[in-house]
Amino acid sequence: MASLEINEIIRTRRKSIALIVLRDGRLIVRAPLRTSQRSIMDFVQQNSAWVEKQRQKMKALPPANMVHHFTEGEKFLYLGQTFCLQLTQKQHPALVLNSHFLLNKDKQVTAKTVFEKWYKARAANLFSERALQLAQQHNFSFKKLRITSAKTRWGSCSSRGSINFSWRLVMAPLEIIEYVIIHELVHTVIPNHSQTFWKRVEEIVPDYKLRRKWLKQNGHLLNLE
Repeated sequence: MASLEINEIIRTRRKSIALIVLRDGRLIVRAPLRTSQRSIMDFVQQNSAWVEKQRQKMKALPPANMVHHFTEGEKFLYLGQTFCLQLTQKQHPALVLNSHFLLNKDKQVTAKTVFEKWYKARAANLFSERALQLAQQHNFSFKKLRITSAKTRWGSCSSRGSINFSWRLVMAPLEIIEYVIIHELVHTVIPNHSQTFWKRVEEIVPDYKLRRKWLKQNGHLLNLE
């Protein structure tokens, strides 16, 4: 098997090797300071199947300038996966997800509203469940959770201990969602972005910088515009 090309190696004070595949397919490796080149190459080769799978996922993402018209064959994101839209006849509920997004053709004119309602419902259920699990696991507490329609502010935390998340975040991979949830849970005890805050986030999500980077690079895809 041919060796995978590594486009960049970043050595930091971390404990393990991490791989990130960018939208254009480039492979970035983050490694501990004293990790040898041979160890890095071996790790990459051992995870070559994962790298190729991520590259295929990136190729499947909707174009960065995608404008949705809700027509047959269009691609929509849910939990980081891409699903094509298929129009159906006399379907109830109006929108269903299996191997495709199935939309009642009679609702095509109001499809954006139908999709948004569907995403909001999924976001409310998933975010509430994961926030409770993560809060219990890491000894946090919050008063309530709200779903917002923010376009770029994925999460926020009020001074009263309520945490808020944009429904658009449900289009992102689960590991990205969980990072944002942890981010806001930490804010319930540390209300700023001090070094203490980021250190606590890193204790729970060691590769949080990679997840933040994913959001910065792909956040514009999490929309129905």
